[in-house]
Amino acid sequence: MAEQPGREAGWSLQASAVSEGVRLELTLPDFAGQPVTAAVILDRVEARAFARALLAAAGDAAERTFPRPEL
Repeated sequence: MAEQPGREAGWSLQASAVSEGVRLELTLPDFAGQPVTAAVILDRVEARAFARALLAAAGDAAERTFPRPEL
């Protein structure tokens, strides 16, 4: 969800270390606006792959949002 000036994001992502690897918690509002949290535990290899995928998606979105200037 995009943030709007003067308004907090409608979602959150939290990562914490656990004995099995990394616990990710993603909280989003449901259709009624109530928070719903999905939690997943990833081992180190899965966590790194997930982080790379998020970084790639963010880069792709930035490139589409801010096109290269014409030379």
